[in-house]
Amino acid sequence: MTACTDSKNAIIHIAAGLLLRPDGRTLLVRKRGTQAFMQAGGKIEARESPAVALARELEEELGLQVDPAQARFLGQFSAPAANEPGYVVQAEVFLLEIDAEVAPTAEIEEVCWVDPHSDINLHLAPLTRDLILPFYRASLTPPA
Repeated sequence: MTACTDSKNAIIHIAAGLLLRPDGRTLLVRKRGTQAFMQAGGKIEARESPAVALARELEEELGLQVDPAQARFLGQFSAPAANEPGYVVQAEVFLLEIDAEVAPTAEIEEVCWVDPHSDINLHLAPLTRDLILPFYRASLTPPA
């Protein structure tokens, strides 16, 4: 496979987006044939920067065109893969503020905008549930 998956270490290298609307809601997606909702994004291809990979995946999966230069790097996060047992996803996570409609295409079956400060009654991927949403709550939201 390409540089995105390191089979020796069972690591899947991805770029993921914390996409925020002006009202603070964040976008989650569910891939066809799966149960877990997660950040939009996907595998980083060989010789592709993470920000460019994210822009490519957002266009393929959601019809969303973004400028990779507008993506603000938040950090690298790792968690068990939601859909590939025995693998860990290592995600380069970027913040993108958008005010555009999105629609599921390609392998995405469902999209939803969620309020990260409320109870989210969805099956969430470990990366989303344990790392990205808590990070958003702790560091990207103005204090009350």
